[in-house]
Amino acid sequence: MKLSKGFKLMLCGAAALGFAGGVLAQGAADYPSKTIRQVIPFSPGGASDFVGRIIAIPLSKLLGQQIISDNRPGAAGNIGMEFAARAAPDGYTLYQGNVGTLTINPNIYKVLTTKPLQDFAPITQVVDVPGSLIVHPSLPVKNVKELIALAKRRPGDLNFGSPGAGSANRMEMEGLILEAKIKMVHIPYKGGAGPAVIGLISGETQLMFTTLSSAINFIRDGKVRGLGVVAPERVEAVKDIPTMAEQGFPSMTVGSWQGLLAPAGTPKPIIDKLYAAIIKVMALPEVKDRLATGGVTVVTSKSPQEFHDFMKKDSERWAKIVKATGITVD
Repeated sequence: MKLSKGFKLMLCGAAALGFAGGVLAQGAADYPSKTIRQVIPFSPGGASDFVGRIIAIPLSKLLGQQIISDNRPGAAGNIGMEFAARAAPDGYTLYQGNVGTLTINPNIYKVLTTKPLQDFAPITQVVDVPGSLIVHPSLPVKNVKELIALAKRRPGDLNFGSPGAGSANRMEMEGLILEAKIKMVHIPYKGGAGPAVIGLISGETQLMFTTLSSAINFIRDGKVRGLGVVAPERVEAVKDIPTMAEQGFPSMTVGSWQGLLAPAGTPKPIIDKLYAAIIKVMALPEVKDRLATGGVTVVTSKSPQEFHDFMKKDSERWAKIVKATGITVD
């Protein structure tokens, strides 16, 4: 029987699909068979680098392949994010994103080619880095209520610092300003949280939000005063400091969270294998203990889909703040 040209093409296409499916299944079963790259969109020494390197060692052992950290800083994390999003979706590139790159930047940057909810396959949240509201010791306030009262008496007189115009720390303060109906002046710094914290200690600014890990030693030394922590419950290391929720701001319970993702299109069996391995790693007592020394709490997702839904909800929260404040970054 003579086959038509169209039917022959259809058979060839079906055979190709079947072959590809077989290769894909085999690849997932054999995964991983070579080194995995973990893209960290910030410089070595920061919170993301700290978390990423602690996770990489036991995850390498569990998967049987080396995981190398690839720091690609710049543009508030956008350079590393865009690089990871364009990588081959084969499971050999992981991306360690956070609240800034994944849910804040897409809402404030006028030009951003990466759309995290579309361009990545979420695996799981791994940690939450509690935030802290800190003030200069000379500021005559002991809690958030007193701070708000002072700001209302002196509208526009208080300066708050941040690591940059579109940083998570700046956005946290803008959220507080909106909710409390107060006015303050933003002073952006460059180079991460360090310069902004030093600016506060020196008296250039009066207050700021920053990760607790960046502030905890200065709080203990009395160089800054902690007014509140951004976390669902008090942090053991500074248990005398109440949460922001306890002080009337129930929306401020999620700090600078971080999670692991892969490029969109990464086969589901590989995502599932990575998810199971990462969950095991994050449950290890030694991993939890090492992270806790830096003020970092292990928080994982119940599934990759739950992490996707969490990111979507968090993005919507920041979008409302961006719309209300009109903040944009070129």
